[in-house]
Amino acid sequence: MLAYIARRLLLMIPTLFGIMLISFVLVQFAPGGPVERMIAQLQGQDSGVAGRLGGGGGDVAGGAPAAGGAGGDVTSAYRGAQGLDPEFIKELEKQFGFDKPAHERFLKMLVDYSTFNFGKSYFRDAPVLQLIKEKLPVSISLGLWILLIGYAVSIPLGIRKAISDGSPFDVWTSGLVILGYAIPGFLFAILLIVLFAGGSFFQIFPLRGLTSDGWKDMPWHAQILDYLWHIALPVTAMALGIFATKTLLTKNSFLDEIRKQYVLTARMKGLSETRVLYGHVFRNAMLIIIAGFPGAFVGALFTGSLLIETIFSLDGLGLLSFEAIVNRDYPVVFATLFIFSLVGLVVHLISDLMYTWIDPRIDFESRET
Repeated sequence: MLAYIARRLLLMIPTLFGIMLISFVLVQFAPGGPVERMIAQLQGQDSGVAGRLGGGGGDVAGGAPAAGGAGGDVTSAYRGAQGLDPEFIKELEKQFGFDKPAHERFLKMLVDYSTFNFGKSYFRDAPVLQLIKEKLPVSISLGLWILLIGYAVSIPLGIRKAISDGSPFDVWTSGLVILGYAIPGFLFAILLIVLFAGGSFFQIFPLRGLTSDGWKDMPWHAQILDYLWHIALPVTAMALGIFATKTLLTKNSFLDEIRKQYVLTARMKGLSETRVLYGHVFRNAMLIIIAGFPGAFVGALFTGSLLIETIFSLDGLGLLSFEAIVNRDYPVVFATLFIFSLVGLVVHLISDLMYTWIDPRIDFESRET
């Protein structure tokens, strides 16, 4: 097993290299860039997200590994640069790191990222790692609660539906699950706001942040209640999708196992239904559920939280990454891409190791590489 883990860890290196290389190459062909955005800001033409970040013209050098188009002829490379000194534009390119060839910038990025040196944000005048640390608690809180609630509810419900397949309970719960799956998370979030956050009916839950003002001065039990009060609506909205899919997946997986010959044999030997279900069926049926855990974890931590973070004014990694892409803040874009790729690979390895814990018959060590 140790040899298998070592191989998987080593394979992460070329995988991360490929992800960063493809992303870097694609960015070279993307229109616009941080220099063009800075020029637009200086000329008062930028009304995008960057203009609302409060970063502006501060320290734009940052020393961060950059991506994007290099300088070239400054009179034609940047639209809207008329009236600006070409030497000033070249200085901007140098500050952003665009005075160097693309391959040099990419190699520098790899060297820096190998030591988790992500440089500084172009438009926020702060180290990228510091920005990520500031936003990480929000995304982790949402992601962990979504997974905990989603799996804690969907797995028992899916098992119950499999046992009572075709019963009235299975029929009406299937209708509710399918209805929940059909409703987009952001639309359900808006519905929750209208109903319970002062939209049109009740003012029960807050709309901004994970905690209230003065949270640190509260007693510990009040801190817990205040935290749960703030995350109730966003977690409910985000858990809807994973709850529906995992419930149906659990039910179908258990139905496939219950109909197999070894279950019939165990029943003929006189084993109780509980012993058959949880001693034999559960171990095999849960394998496919575990297989989807890495994607659910990364999705809940990043992609699934973007709209919810925006709707509920939660300043997490999803919102940070989106704003970075819009603003061509490449140090933040590539740092978040690197971190989430690394997290996804590590979680996928943990998922494989959980296979062996649930079913000792699975031996990754004997697989050919």
